[in-house]
Amino acid sequence: MAKYRFEQIAINCKEKVKADDIDTSTYIGLEHLDPGCLHVSRWGSAVPIKGDKIVMHEGDVLFGKRNAYLRRAAIAPHDGAFSAHGMIFRPREDVVDKDFFPLFIASDYFFDTAIRISVGSLSPTVNWSDLKNQEFELPDLDTQRKLAKVLWSLNDTKEAYKKLIAATDELVKSQFIEMFGDPAENPNGYPIEKLASVGELNRGVSKARPRNNPALLGGPYPLIQTGEVTAAELYIDHYENTYSEFGLAQSKMWPKGTLCITIAANIAQTAILGFEACFPDSVVGFVSGERVTQIYIHYWFGFFQKILEEQAPQVAQKNINLKILSELDVMVPPMELQQQFIRLVEQSNKSKFAIQCCSNLNLSRCSEISNPIVRDGLLHLLAILQK
Repeated sequence: MAKYRFEQIAINCKEKVKADDIDTSTYIGLEHLDPGCLHVSRWGSAVPIKGDKIVMHEGDVLFGKRNAYLRRAAIAPHDGAFSAHGMIFRPREDVVDKDFFPLFIASDYFFDTAIRISVGSLSPTVNWSDLKNQEFELPDLDTQRKLAKVLWSLNDTKEAYKKLIAATDELVKSQFIEMFGDPAENPNGYPIEKLASVGELNRGVSKARPRNNPALLGGPYPLIQTGEVTAAELYIDHYENTYSEFGLAQSKMWPKGTLCITIAANIAQTAILGFEACFPDSVVGFVSGERVTQIYIHYWFGFFQKILEEQAPQVAQKNINLKILSELDVMVPPMELQQQFIRLVEQSNKSKFAIQCCSNLNLSRCSEISNPIVRDGLLHLLAILQK
């Protein structure tokens, strides 16, 4: 296999568009890119866009250069504008096959390099000046085309499994409505309490920004940020950064089981800590009392935008703060019913795990591909489907 610098493989598209000239209905931000998924299924911005963005065309490969550890890369579904916190790549087709190219960008082979060269502590970012000189091995174009055919087939299988998992998630949400009713309407007449009165609700603590003081980082204490909350489904089960003793001293350790709520960037995204961790003031922690469960409140937040529009329409399209969260009305169903819902969620998680196991089994069969060149290239270069 031949070795190429990345600038010999890809074109970095830098054309900018002014905020006033952007069609907000087609805008794609990093929040629209799902980790490990090459397809964009949602787009648009409900708030005015600020600052210049990058011009994208249908078929371009969108790459999240900020927090590359989230492994966000996707194919642009239409013409429009893309976040300036990303990059837009097009293949140099004399070196890389156009169908193989997006799979290469989404691979662990590429992302491991992107993560390694990222700079900055709290929101590490990939710079083109560093990325363009990184070297990658690529097979010849004919082998790339064969690889692409196999990989896209596997990717389609992966997406089919993802749809099954998404359908399982939708079933849980519909069961929430069936059991409790719409939280914004409370049709069953459950008691109403302020969110702050049914549990402990406080902002995370970070008196100093790690990007300004690297001595805060690198110890044994997990540090969760908004990206990890947004990327999680129900539980946060991994972390990328840690605090040192010095970092912990200016922060706070939250217990396992804390519900994390983002109040910046993608507002009101929630997930439950699977371990003790610290987080900055862009995340609010909620520890439930005796009248509600963490899982119930997590799914209640799934209706947050509608709830916010009903209860605080003046801030529905803006960032939120601790005061707004504290004063939100929460319907409080009987604990027995909440526990019944938890059992349903647990059964759903078992089903999702079984689906994922089937997906992993199918993907592991790539080692059985008879053509050794295709097989070795697949196993060596592309681990995109191992998640």
